Amino acid sequence: MNRIEKLREFIDDMLLNKKDSQDRRCAYVHLYGVSLMCGLIAKKRGASVELAIMTAMLHDLYSYKTEGVPPIEDKVVKSRKDSEVAREVLDKLNITTADETDTICNAVCYRGVGDYSELGEILLDANIIQHGFYNPLLPIKYGEKRLAMLLIEFGIDNAE
Repeated sequence: MNRIEKLREFIDDMLLNKKDSQDRRCAYVHLYGVSLMCGLIAKKRGASVELAIMTAMLHDLYSYKTEGVPPIEDKVVKSRKDSEVAREVLDKLNITTADETDTICNAVCYRGVGDYSELGEILLDANIIQHGFYNPLLPIKYGEKRLAMLLIEFGIDNAE
């Protein structure tokens, strides 16, 4: 069984039900973009590529699932909701062990700077890269220093 594809199929079906086509497009672009970056970063750092990709596919599902509900501005509260939705999906699909589910859900849940698991750090880095390079002509809203450090880690010249 290919767990990544089973998860993506479930999430794709969920996103297809979004009424707003712009929101649907943004959700696909973001989740798949972060997923790709998570896989690459995990590979480079010697972490589980499969779990990293699955974590990325689950990381913002609360926002995408609650169409029409005002967004939660508090990052900690929002990430806890994302973690709860991720657990619901994984429990429903029954594609991970209890430890893997905990690992993924803990990575999704923001707890503050310096308090991340290895998988949580990978997710945070991938998320910043996706936001920073979705359209590099736009200013990024957060994580400029972290993005600069990632470029150094990957041997990418940051000069324009």
